[in-house]
Amino acid sequence: MAITLDVSEMVPTKIQPKGKRHFIFAIEGVDSFLVKTAQRPTWTTEEVEIPWINSTRYMAGKTKFSTISVTLHDAIAPSANQQVMEWQRMCFESISGRGGYADFYKRDIQIRELDPVGNQIGLWDLKGCFITEANFGDLSYEGSDLMEISLTIRFDNCVLQY
Repeated sequence: MAITLDVSEMVPTKIQPKGKRHFIFAIEGVDSFLVKTAQRPTWTTEEVEIPWINSTRYMAGKTKFSTISVTLHDAIAPSANQQVMEWQRMCFESISGRGGYADFYKRDIQIRELDPVGNQIGLWDLKGCFITEANFGDLSYEGSDLMEISLTIRFDNCVLQY
């Protein structure tokens, strides 16, 4: 026997989707207000194939976290260039060619997701982060574009706290 539902039972009455622009991206040594865009974590889990008689079963293998992209406003003061270069110098010093200890250049990042009024509703902790690529952009006499810095960041692990 078919059941007829009332419209109020089919339409969610209390839903508030998250807004993309409601976040704080916190990196030690880089001012949060310089962050223009950022990605949330992504990962891939390998498949382990197990042949069995005339069929195949699958199990989860190793999980690998992907890099994330972050775009910074290239401010004059405080200098975004300087903040990025100070972080990079912990990993590789271009003048001397000297490398650095992971304990010095790996930093933790927090992505704080906010509701429309600014309350924190989600927290991602990214552990062991370091810059794998930095692009300081190009210069041009044409247009009125603002300068940006694009970073690619590798991390070891992430935890969604809530």
